[in-house]
Amino acid sequence: MKEFLLNILQNETLVYTLMAIIPLIWVIPFALFAVWWERKISAHMQDRLGPMRTGWHGSVQTIADILKLILKEDIVPTAADSTLFKLAPYIVFGGAYAAYAVIPFSAAFTGSEINIGLFYFISISSVVVVGLLMAGWASNNKFSLYGALRSAAQIVSYEIPVALALLTVVMVAGTFDLQAINHAQSGMFWHWFVFQKFPFLFFALIIYFTASLAEVNRTPFDIPEAESELVGGYHTEYSGMRFALLFLSEYSNMFAVSAIATTLFFGGWNSPFGDVLGGPWWGAFWFLTKGMTFIFVQMWLRWTLPRLRVDQLMYVGWKVLIPFSFVLIVGVGVWMLAVR
Repeated sequence: MKEFLLNILQNETLVYTLMAIIPLIWVIPFALFAVWWERKISAHMQDRLGPMRTGWHGSVQTIADILKLILKEDIVPTAADSTLFKLAPYIVFGGAYAAYAVIPFSAAFTGSEINIGLFYFISISSVVVVGLLMAGWASNNKFSLYGALRSAAQIVSYEIPVALALLTVVMVAGTFDLQAINHAQSGMFWHWFVFQKFPFLFFALIIYFTASLAEVNRTPFDIPEAESELVGGYHTEYSGMRFALLFLSEYSNMFAVSAIATTLFFGGWNSPFGDVLGGPWWGAFWFLTKGMTFIFVQMWLRWTLPRLRVDQLMYVGWKVLIPFSFVLIVGVGVWMLAVR
């Protein structure tokens, strides 16, 4: 057995494959839990109970749902572009999943600790737009095409304030390396960047989180999937496992943007109490706890805020978030020059 394990570790390709699979062990259970969690949160906010029959308080309901989706017939519309229609969900999920390569879950685990980790994250997450456009166009459905075009315009527009808001942290940390940014926030919680250069980095967090809601099509920016207008948007024609992949991608993106907010503004895997309750395992605990807190806020907002119109969405992105992002960059730059 020992020799077998040594042979595996010596096989570089196999080791990299296993490392690539590790985030999937988190993404799938998280998506199943998050769907159930969102149902329960929405139910309690509306004075309902939500799923109750399958498992304790409906805890097994999402497992039953995913089994149903796996067993459903894989339907491809007659007029659809079959090749692109089938390929689109894999591109969407691939773009979402590839972003996990640089997310530092703890001091001991990062898929790829590269010195341009943040730049890679922003770049690779943009691949999702290609898959969404492909899904909408290949479906040969006007509602799907409208949803895809809305999604592309929305994501491309809001990538700008996301990148500008994150650039303020890069200016303070002096690096794109996500692990290095974590180390720069070690110590007690007041060393976290959200409390540094106040109020510039605090407002950068607000801008990033707002724009990230648009990036992952969450309320109040969920107009690409507006049920009252577009049935289901870009995924209207999808069913079975392909629909499940699109659904999984959405929840994967939700955690990915929350993980970046945790890493850049809230100390990442650092304990809020300094060296107390630190270490690799505790680091993963703190990281996931902070990330899940952001997920809860995203779900909370979904059942609190109304959906914006298309023109309102573009106004917020181009005339509010982007100008304020530039103000924050200038403010942080002036502060850093003044304290030298």
